[in-house]
This record gives sequence, structure tokens and C-alpha cells, in this order.
Amino acid sequence: MNVTLWIIASVLAVAFLLAGAMKLAQPKEKLAASGMAWTGDFSAGAVKGIGAVEVLGAIGLILPAALGIAPVLTALAATGLAVTMLGAAIVHARRKENQMIGVNVVLLLLAAVVAWGRFGPYAF
Repeated sequence: MNVTLWIIASVLAVAFLLAGAMKLAQPKEKLAASGMAWTGDFSAGAVKGIGAVEVLGAIGLILPAALGIAPVLTALAATGLAVTMLGAAIVHARRKENQMIGVNVVLLLLAAVVAWGRFGPYAF
């Protein structure tokens, strides 16, 4: 199960790193034009903040455990990303963007599995 948790955490880290970096690197208008219409409901600073949370969460999923320095941060990062996806699902539900809710739920469940495993029976 430890290997499975590492694989899930790695997949999540790549997904959140790419998504967060895109939000940090591109202006809000370009993100909206590329299909992220929800950015219109948020300030540019809030979009950058969401991107920063995603990048930091991605780093937190891997580095603490890999380096053996405060590995509890891995479980906390997974929990934070699960909460972030819950918020994203709520935003998409309010905007009636049902396709995106499925993606949010899958990422939320994967993050919750990592949090459960790293807080519980497979803690470092």
C-alpha cells in the first residue's frame, strides 16, 4: 500500500504542479480564454493565490516524505488539496459546470486517500 500511496501522491503532485504553474504564469484573461471561465469570478490575485496553493500542495505531497523532514506535512498537504478541490467543486456547481465537478471529485478522492494513508496506517 505504501507504493500505491507514493504513486497516487506523485500523480497528484504532477497534476497540481502543472495546474498551479499555469495559473501563476498566465494572466487571468488568458486562462479564461483557454476554458477556465471561473477565473472571471475571481480577482487576478485570487487566481494567483489558488495557483500558489496548488504548487505548494504539490511540493508538500512529495518533498517532506522524500527527505524525511517533517513527513506529517505530506498528509497535511493532501488534506489541503482535498479541501481545495471541495472548494473548486462548489464553485463549478454554482456555475453549473458539471463536467469539471467530476474532475474535482476524482482529485479530491485521490488526495483524501493519500491523507488517510499518511495520517493513519501508512504514516512515515
